[in-house]
Amino acid sequence: MIRYIRRAAAFCLLLLVALLVNAARVQVFEADALDDNPANRRNTIARYDEPRGNILVGGRSVTGSKDTGEQLAYERTYRDGPLYAPVTGYASQTYGTTLIENAEDAILSGTDPMLAPLPFWNEITRDRQPGGDVVTTIKDSMQRAAYEGLGGRRGAVAAVEPTTGKILALVSTPSYDPGRLSGTGSSVTDAWRELNTSTSQPMLNRAIRQTYPPGSTFKIVTAAAALDAEVVTDPDAATDTPSPYVLPNTSTTLPNEARGCEKASLAEAIRVSCNTVMAHLGVQVGLDGMVGAAEKFGFNDSGLKMPSGVAKSNFDTDMSDDQLALSSIGQFNTTATPLQMAMVASAVANGGDLMYPHLVDRTTTHSGSTVHTTGSRSYHRAMNPMTAMQLRQMMIDVVQDGTGTNAAIDGATVGGKTGTAQHGIDNSGLPYAWFISWAQAEDSGQPAVAVAVVVEDASADRADISGGGSAAPIARSVMEAALED
Repeated sequence: MIRYIRRAAAFCLLLLVALLVNAARVQVFEADALDDNPANRRNTIARYDEPRGNILVGGRSVTGSKDTGEQLAYERTYRDGPLYAPVTGYASQTYGTTLIENAEDAILSGTDPMLAPLPFWNEITRDRQPGGDVVTTIKDSMQRAAYEGLGGRRGAVAAVEPTTGKILALVSTPSYDPGRLSGTGSSVTDAWRELNTSTSQPMLNRAIRQTYPPGSTFKIVTAAAALDAEVVTDPDAATDTPSPYVLPNTSTTLPNEARGCEKASLAEAIRVSCNTVMAHLGVQVGLDGMVGAAEKFGFNDSGLKMPSGVAKSNFDTDMSDDQLALSSIGQFNTTATPLQMAMVASAVANGGDLMYPHLVDRTTTHSGSTVHTTGSRSYHRAMNPMTAMQLRQMMIDVVQDGTGTNAAIDGATVGGKTGTAQHGIDNSGLPYAWFISWAQAEDSGQPAVAVAVVVEDASADRADISGGGSAAPIARSVMEAALED
């Protein structure tokens, strides 16, 4: 009898050991897979069981969390949602996250290991910390000036601090309220459907995710290439550009909106925006030289992040000379985001040194201790310092006595470049109005801001839609706000 009891006990012990081994196997080797299983709602419930960390502008939170009393307890809220949507993105219990809400999700949700009091604390305890905060580089006054200046028209504004790369304003309109997508239920799915089917595309971040033909604003890149390559050695000397200018190897004549462009100097071509001179110079620089110059400013970089991904601005690397001529004046396949063109103006203002753009200044714990600081770093030497100095003066002339007089600010030095970009089949679409600029206070040794503005749907005749008429006043208001801070 005792022998059978011993056998049963041994068998039970064997089963217990097998159970413990299997439990250890599941906990050690299958835990991550089970955590990630879509049928496992524990992670989702835990994710929304605590308030999310906040995104700050100028020391003030533009986000929050509210307790809904539901199983997914805390829902994201937004202050001035449409104003800051191109910065924050959305954090939705139904549709996930975008922009800063996505790029800094680990900090905001409390899962980042850097928030833990000790190394590997979260891994050992399988716990999460209170959500941390994200401090942005945005200036509220500049963001509002850009948003109000666009007035709901389709367009975007990007503003950068040239010496640091800090993004000071990032606006896209028409915009939307990300709070409409925060929770669950039919109201959220209805809002999602409405926003995604709207012809005005309010959820498209035009400042960093939409590319446009930059038109004549790209002439600053072409001018930098011509000066660096010494195709032009004296910006005030006459060029050998004929008028009319026939595109190479074609019978197509390139027109000018401006007068007096025949054999105009580089400085004059920038001041009054001569297509013929700049197209001719681009061909003289050559394909390799133009591609190299464009890429120093950030074109063709598909990996640019700030920290959200930025759409690649394009300058073709394989073109015939007639295509190169058109590309050199910001047409053909040349496209750019507003942020990219703000970077062009920034490089000129900063003596040729282009700083890497960034939107997050630092991240902190819930109690305010710094977790990570985004330091300023050089992105590229976009041009020689002498070239930058010459281009600064040319851009100043545009504002003082050229196509950009609407951007002038009393008591400040302002440089700018207008642009009118053709698009659509046979250029039938209403042209985009561009303006890029920078401003420096008279009593300051460094520029305060570089700005790019694009307006898609200005309701005006072709003669009035130029960047000087539609976009320059918006840039001026943003620069004024920067100078007042």
